[in-house]
Amino acid sequence: MSAALIGIIMGSDSDLPVMEQAVEILNEMEIPYELTIVSAHRTPDRMVEYSKSAYARGLKVIIAGAGGAAHLPGMVASQTTLPVIGVPIKSSNSIDGWDSILSILQMPNGIPVATVALNAAKNAGILAARMLSPFSEEITKKLEQFRKVNEIKVLQAVEKVKKRFPNDYDG
Repeated sequence: MSAALIGIIMGSDSDLPVMEQAVEILNEMEIPYELTIVSAHRTPDRMVEYSKSAYARGLKVIIAGAGGAAHLPGMVASQTTLPVIGVPIKSSNSIDGWDSILSILQMPNGIPVATVALNAAKNAGILAARMLSPFSEEITKKLEQFRKVNEIKVLQAVEKVKKRFPNDYDG
């Protein structure tokens, strides 16, 4: 595998089941990534080192998942010029995920973090691919294939519904 273009980080290994969605979509699109745990609260020096070295190591985008207070995406964004995509995670100590969503979404001016829906690491992977697509024809083609597959799935569902409810609107 070639050098990682996307860094996928999370505050704890309990976040891995959610963050694996980003891994799966990047694998599907054949985009090289790295995956590790970086805690803003428990390993702040590691977080700063990871963030500050990301560009020099060739990363183009960082996907950062965090639950609870969810400071990881914003703190990483404060230490790098790379785009950071925050994935709010509903953790065991979460307030229905709202604490994570608002912690990532409500960044101060000057420290932007793109934020996806709660537990939506798949969308974070797709968004990271889209950020890279203007610079890679291969990634653009993979995204087009992905869109086409999604379209086919919806059209198949339309036909399934038509067969079950033939007198309803068929658009």
